[in-house]
Amino acid sequence: MINLPNLITLARLLASPLAIYLILNEAWIAAFWVFLVAGLSDALDGYLAVRLNAHTRVGGFLDPLADKVLLVSVFVAMGYEQRLPQWIVILVVFRDLLIIGGALLVHTLTGKLEMRPLMISKVNTVMQFALPVYVLGTLSLGIDDTVFAPVLVWIVAATTCISGAAYVVIWTWRTADIGDSG
Repeated sequence: MINLPNLITLARLLASPLAIYLILNEAWIAAFWVFLVAGLSDALDGYLAVRLNAHTRVGGFLDPLADKVLLVSVFVAMGYEQRLPQWIVILVVFRDLLIIGGALLVHTLTGKLEMRPLMISKVNTVMQFALPVYVLGTLSLGIDDTVFAPVLVWIVAATTCISGAAYVVIWTWRTADIGDSG
């Protein structure tokens, strides 16, 4: 249960309150670095889990939880500070609530739940990390970007919608298969 990849994931989870604090206090450089390192830790813990053959059931649940807590909290903090449009914050939060609610519903209906992210969900996670990194980076450097940031916002919106819809479709199929076979 306790291994290096899980400890890295736990550190990412614990970085969330610090990232929120730094954003709310407009400490852009520190917020940039905390969020960037936390985001990179997602790739590192996954790499180490494979490389060290250290996959655990706890890690399978803890990793997506750490991602969701970090991303949602940073999006909400940046929305509160008016550094991201409110509608994208609402969309990101809604998707994660939809996924959590859907997972609970599937588990309730089927008695089991496999935590395997879809490829579009992985792309979405990367884009959701990229947007705050980019915005925090521009704030750190004092750059006022009115071109690329809005493009990133729309890319995040698209991948968020596609990812959320994909989970709904897959979970509908899984629960329908269970219902048909019973």
